[in-house]
Amino acid sequence: MPSNTTSHVFFYVYILESLTDGKNYIGHTNNLTRRIKEHEHGYNFSSKFRLPFKLIYYEACLSEKDAKRREKYLKTTQGRRFTGLRLLEYQRQSAFGTGS
Repeated sequence: MPSNTTSHVFFYVYILESLTDGKNYIGHTNNLTRRIKEHEHGYNFSSKFRLPFKLIYYEACLSEKDAKRREKYLKTTQGRRFTGLRLLEYQRQSAFGTGS
């Protein structure tokens, strides 16, 4: 095992759910906390009219290129099916009002 500890910068792909219309916003960033705050303050033109949001999913990647590729995939029909299945339990809880 290497003795040097290299710190990795992660790139995140995330899904926010609009509490206004129930639709999802999919994006990527290298600073998830900062990016969510930007959404909450309405700094993103494409999402500011759908506030407030709830973070419902994220993935971490080691390269920005991979994160961008994953974001693009999640925005496709097949990717939306994937997230629909991945978040099935969350959606069930939300539908019955038992989610946190």
